[in-house]
Amino acid sequence: MDIEKVKNLIDVAASREVADLKITNAKVIDVYNRDVFTSDVFVKDGYIVGFDGGRKALEEFDAGGRYLVPSLIDAHCHIESSHLSPAAFSDAVVPSGTGCVIADPHEICNVTGLDGMEYMLRASEDIPLSVYLMFPSCVPATPFEHSGAVLTAEEVRKYIDNPRVLGLGEMMNYPGVSGADNTVLEKLEEAYKRDKIIDGHAPSIKGSALDSYVVASIETDHECETPEEAQDKIRKGMYVMLRQGTACQNVVQLLPAVTGKNFSRFLFCTDDRQPQSITREGHVSYGVSLAIKNGLDPVVAISMATLNAATCYRLRDRGAIAPGKRADFFLTSSIKDGIKAEDVFLSGKLVAQNGMILEKARQVPAQNVSGRMDVKDFSASALSLRLKGNRARVIDIIPGGVVTGAGEASVKIDKDGEWIHEPDVDILKLAVIERHHGTGHHATALIRGYGMRHGAVATSIAHDSHNIIVVGDNDSDMVLAVKKLIEIGGGITMFKDGCEIGTHRLEIAGLMTDLSLEEVTSCLDQMHDKALKQLGVNPSIDPFMTLCFMALPVIPSYKLTDSGLFDVRSFSFVDNSL
Repeated sequence: MDIEKVKNLIDVAASREVADLKITNAKVIDVYNRDVFTSDVFVKDGYIVGFDGGRKALEEFDAGGRYLVPSLIDAHCHIESSHLSPAAFSDAVVPSGTGCVIADPHEICNVTGLDGMEYMLRASEDIPLSVYLMFPSCVPATPFEHSGAVLTAEEVRKYIDNPRVLGLGEMMNYPGVSGADNTVLEKLEEAYKRDKIIDGHAPSIKGSALDSYVVASIETDHECETPEEAQDKIRKGMYVMLRQGTACQNVVQLLPAVTGKNFSRFLFCTDDRQPQSITREGHVSYGVSLAIKNGLDPVVAISMATLNAATCYRLRDRGAIAPGKRADFFLTSSIKDGIKAEDVFLSGKLVAQNGMILEKARQVPAQNVSGRMDVKDFSASALSLRLKGNRARVIDIIPGGVVTGAGEASVKIDKDGEWIHEPDVDILKLAVIERHHGTGHHATALIRGYGMRHGAVATSIAHDSHNIIVVGDNDSDMVLAVKKLIEIGGGITMFKDGCEIGTHRLEIAGLMTDLSLEEVTSCLDQMHDKALKQLGVNPSIDPFMTLCFMALPVIPSYKLTDSGLFDVRSFSFVDNSL
């Protein structure tokens, strides 16, 4: 904040000048004393300048006795998971009370490299939502697949000094940290030099293994599975995030770890939240409300989603209702059983009411990140699945999560060993096709539990390298689905009997679109309905999100990359044949 602006704020706070806005009759959430007090709140130039007093204001807004809550901060998210551009994402989450997000753009950077980082900075620069980025630390996420880019310490240096880049994104390469790998240490050093934060990703790591990770100054983790794990990581100096995404949800299961002594070390995050979840449940507010409904004191829950996150990420201008803080807040009628934003103010301006954005954010052209499809000579031959016999390994879908089973099955093959689909058996063909550099890499495997009776589903969202992934019972529909994605530059599509029955175009890196949340949700709802009714997909799974995670070679047990079937338990490729 420049000196001239500070002088203006001081003059209004001292009642020498007129405030821009006066919020009257508000119950202010005090996250410092963990209390509530009734007061007027004065705003000048987008900042809070004080409470009750003899000041005058150009405009008044009557809170009507409602609670005035600091805007919520999402401590870790991937905007790409919403399918929305940063501007459309802002329109989607601001009405639910989110005022700031700490985003890790490793999804788009895995596809487009620094072009993706540049796009995310430009597209989020002048929108109501405050978007801070963490520079992706693990692009590619693993060496077991082909991604669109490789980001080294040299690339980190190009962006780490940007004031909107708060540090290094989730360090998924635990073995690299623990083994003191030089390429990992070089990236960490760039954050050390600038005293910037490093996010963690350390599921089930404990004991001396955790010591070797935390000693590298990794400060946060959003992958805790038990209260004991959360408390252990806090004991070792980490912040722990209560995550309420779409696939991964652990707010309720981790709540027993939160106490009156340690709550200052907990944050809220969404990580990966799909558009339907945002539409039906909200954003950070949903996780906060779940915590309150399950017994957490409302003011403590709000403090965790505001002050704690601001403190952790050194955002000194937000996270509380106090003089000198940004006037980012919302009004809600109750905090007893959860929170629901009614009137939302950002920088002292009313931007949303009753779940609706008042003025849409400015879109920017998706330069250098569209049409990222470089697939070499794709044809039906890429879908060949030859086995050495009638016994095969199978990826077993486990409903409700992203972990898969390491299955086995007796299957039918022709005289050349080519797998033959049996209509009465719930086993389908899965294929991954490299789409970034025209390498021609592709691989196939078998998957069980998807439930589709006839047809094919394909998507260019395939964590984390985001190659094309397609599932089907016949090569003809699978080929058409893959070619459709190549034609439109990415998205999700479905074919049956040679006919396209639904497509959701994601023109930005094959991951996002400039369409609104309402348009995206409507399209996906229709496609979900068709996937269940026309293709017969298993109703206990999400037909698209489930498919997205079948190529993620960091979560057990079997996954498929463009290099082959991968056993995450042994970190090795295995043959489809037994």
